[in-house]
Amino acid sequence: MPTVGMIWAQTPGRVIGRDGAMPWHVPEDLAYFKTVTQGAPVIMGRKTWESLPERFRPLPGRVNVVVTRDTSKTLPLAEGGALTASSLEDALSLAGEHTYDSPAVWIMGGGAIYSEAVEKGLAEIAAVTQIDLDVDGDTFAPQLDPQEWTLVSAMPEQGWETSQSGTRYRFETYRRMRPAPHAPA
Repeated sequence: MPTVGMIWAQTPGRVIGRDGAMPWHVPEDLAYFKTVTQGAPVIMGRKTWESLPERFRPLPGRVNVVVTRDTSKTLPLAEGGALTASSLEDALSLAGEHTYDSPAVWIMGGGAIYSEAVEKGLAEIAAVTQIDLDVDGDTFAPQLDPQEWTLVSAMPEQGWETSQSGTRYRFETYRRMRPAPHAPA
């Protein structure tokens, strides 16, 4: 099974979204997301899929797996270029069958999918872009327990980068300290 990672951007208050979108514009974070996930399967919930602009669905260069429990959505999702799974564990198994040369599978949202992955110990890495903004939101990143997760890298190591949009940001990578159990094959 490949490494299972999660990737998101969050504010200090752990906001990751508002009204189905990110409440900031940081092009460097979008470029980072593309670089990290390119060539790897990505897993997302149906609402995250629907939040992507149609011209970007499915995300190019990646197998897109969408978790939905609503069987009436399966055919439209498939017609839109996504593979579907009824649970996160099934999505991980399905994504694992499509890794080809990629060493990782990336969970890319939304909040409930991230929380489930953390609670069930399904992910080993969290690639988190810290966004230096105080904004309201309705979707939040899970808390990474410092007894379970450790910061292994930060770019820049100290301080912040400033986006072309003027927003400050920093890329951080966390690793689960104990090996994560993997979804069934």
